[in-house]
Amino acid sequence: MSPPLPPPTDPEIALSLSYAPPARRAGLTALWALDAQLGATLRQAKDPMVARLRLTWWYEALGRLDTAPPPAQPLLAALAAHVLPHGVSGQALAAMTDGWEALLVPDPLSDADLLAYAGGRGALFVLAGTLLGAQAAPLAAAGRGWALVDLAAHVRDPETALRARALAAPLLAEALAPRWRPQSRPLGAIAVLAERDLRRPDREPRGAPGRVLRMLKHRITGR
Repeated sequence: MSPPLPPPTDPEIALSLSYAPPARRAGLTALWALDAQLGATLRQAKDPMVARLRLTWWYEALGRLDTAPPPAQPLLAALAAHVLPHGVSGQALAAMTDGWEALLVPDPLSDADLLAYAGGRGALFVLAGTLLGAQAAPLAAAGRGWALVDLAAHVRDPETALRARALAAPLLAEALAPRWRPQSRPLGAIAVLAERDLRRPDREPRGAPGRVLRMLKHRITGR
């Protein structure tokens, strides 16, 4: 068994993990760590070609988890130990790289590029839902909406940020319309914060009391 990964540095993601059953927290931690690793791959590579090559390495390494033991790499070992046994394939994990690769196009990003990114990165919610035994129905839209809101908060081009937010709004409205079941609320708690950020683009500090209370409300009520 691989040693556990460190908890997420994002206090809101860390809090959402506490809403999950203890037996699933290591797997969720590994999924969030994969998302962070893929994002760092883009940020740390100054040349898009280098970023593409590094994403290709991750794509191939994740896909090989289906057919071979993981290499001596902590994140891959954690995914193999805590995620794959619960019905998520290495190939499904590898597909997350497609979302990040969609950002490696010359600016400006088109709506199609933004939606391709959202579909790939937002699949994190569906994969995490598989670990939690949660229905995928609201998770796909919630994941795409969350990914777009997060991109809007970090992209440099204001026009791209506006379009990302516009694309996110109907996805989050669709995802959050029904009451979420208890199994999926660790993810819903992140989705409701994304919807809050759409209404309040004033960049509240992560883990601010109002945000924590919003997460708690969703944990209790599913809304």
